[in-house]
Amino acid sequence: MKRWLVGTGVALVLVATVLAVNGFRGRLGWTANPQSPQEIAALIAPAMRWTLPEGAGPHPVALLLSGCDGPRSNLDRLATELAAAGWASVLVDSHSPRGLDEVQLWRLVCAGQLLNGAERAADIAVTLAALRARPEIDSTRVVLMGVSHGGWTTLDYLAMARAGTLPPLLTSWPEAIAADPLEGIRGTVLYYPYCGAASLGSVGALPPELSYLFLLVDGDTIANERPCLEVAGRLLSVKADVAVTVYEGVTHGFDVEEKSFLSPLGFDADTRDAAVSATLDFLNTL
Repeated sequence: MKRWLVGTGVALVLVATVLAVNGFRGRLGWTANPQSPQEIAALIAPAMRWTLPEGAGPHPVALLLSGCDGPRSNLDRLATELAAAGWASVLVDSHSPRGLDEVQLWRLVCAGQLLNGAERAADIAVTLAALRARPEIDSTRVVLMGVSHGGWTTLDYLAMARAGTLPPLLTSWPEAIAADPLEGIRGTVLYYPYCGAASLGSVGALPPELSYLFLLVDGDTIANERPCLEVAGRLLSVKADVAVTVYEGVTHGFDVEEKSFLSPLGFDADTRDAAVSATLDFLNTL
C-alpha cells in the first residue's frame, strides 16, 4: 500500500509538472508546427466574420477575439453596436478552423494546454495584414478587443510586437506588417483578460503609446483581476493612457448568454450593456 501511495504521488507530480510546463510553453518559446503567414491566413480567413457600417468608408476597425470556448453571441452583439457607431469589425475565429470547437477540445484551450495566448497571437498578425488589402477599412485606425483568452492573446501580441519577438506559430511576420507589427493600432479593449504568470503581457513591456481599457470583474475566479490591475499600474507608470473599470457582483463572462453545462458563471444584461457603453465611449477618444 505504501509503495502504491508513493507511486501514485510521483505520478501525480509528474502529470502536474507536464501540465505546468505545457501551459508555459509560449513563455518558454516552445511550440508545435509553426506555419507561414500564408498558411495561417488560408486556415482562418474563411471563418472571419466581417461587419461593416453603412457607407463606403474607409472605416476604423476592431479585431474581436473570443474567449477560450470560441466565438459566442456577445461578440455578435458587440459587432452590431460597433457598426451602429461607425466602426467595422472582424471576428477572428481561432477555434473552428482548427477543430477546437469539436468534442469539447476548447476546454484544453481554457486550461492553457492548447493554443495559448502567445500562439494565438499569430492570428492577430495575419488579420492585421489582411486589413491592408481591404479598401473599405482604415488600417490606420485599428483597435484590438479581446475577451478573456482573447485578452490574453491581445496582451501577448502587443508585448511580442513591441519586443520584436515573432509569435511562435509563425515562421515570419506577414509581409504587410513586417516593418512595424504595431502600425495602425490605436488601442485595445480587454474584457476580463487573463494576465497571469503564463502571459507574456504580464511581464513584457507593452506599447505605452496605445490607449488601454480594462473591463475587469471583482473577485474573478477564472482570470483573477489582480495581475491585470498590476499591468494597468505599470502602464500608468510609463504615462500610457489607461482606463480601468472593475465590475462588482458579477462573474467572469458576464456578457455571455450561452453557458456550458454546470457552469458557475452568470450572464448579467445590465453589466453587459454598461461594458458595451464603456467600449463605445473609449472608441470616441481615439
